[in-house]
Amino acid sequence: MPSVRVVSLVPSLTEAVAVSAPGALVGATDWCTHPADLDVARIGGTKNPDVPAIVALAPDLVIANEEENRAPDIAALRAAGVAVLVTEVRELERAFYELERVLAACGGERRPGWLVDAEAAWRDVEPLAGVTRESGRPRAVVPIWRRPWMVLGRDTFAGDLLARLGVDNAYAHHAERYPRVSLDELRAAELDLVVLPDEPYRFTPDDGPEAFPRTPAALVGGRHLTWYGPSLAEAPAVLGEALRAARR
Repeated sequence: MPSVRVVSLVPSLTEAVAVSAPGALVGATDWCTHPADLDVARIGGTKNPDVPAIVALAPDLVIANEEENRAPDIAALRAAGVAVLVTEVRELERAFYELERVLAACGGERRPGWLVDAEAAWRDVEPLAGVTRESGRPRAVVPIWRRPWMVLGRDTFAGDLLARLGVDNAYAHHAERYPRVSLDELRAAELDLVVLPDEPYRFTPDDGPEAFPRTPAALVGGRHLTWYGPSLAEAPAVLGEALRAARR
């Protein structure tokens, strides 16, 4: 059993550590849903962790992410004498690097089998047949919230994955990473596809596609589109099938 006591504030990293360094995790957020049988102390959400509860667990390391977690919480943990490893992931290659760094720090195998498989799966991926148009790559929008509508903008991990699958984000060059956009603007855009993940907003067949009656909608799992962990190994195939199904 690893001697390092770890608290994770990032759901995807929780899964990665749980399967690659068994026994290291002593705490995780309420949003850490994988593995399903994870039995550790719950310390609140990613945006509102219970700092005193984390400190009470006496962790050797807390793993966090610069986007998912708030700087004041990270600062509070460090002020309490807790070591915090902060990851930054905005594209796939960086995700692989950060995963190796996290697993090594947690006392696990630096390059477990699932990580090797994930690298191979994404290295060999091709733009998907049945998705790319004759005139070029399909242009998509990726809502992540409604009321108000928010979409993926520039410099995002999910946008990088879609680009590798042959899908261009219509807002990839927007000044903001997660811009608020009116539904009228989205409907007026020349789109070939709407990609609707089930997190952070839970889009479903009955909640989301009806807003874009003239545009094919691909419903995808957020774990495959936005998580960097064991799900990366199957993500190209799973996301690809969802994209193909929407274009049929």
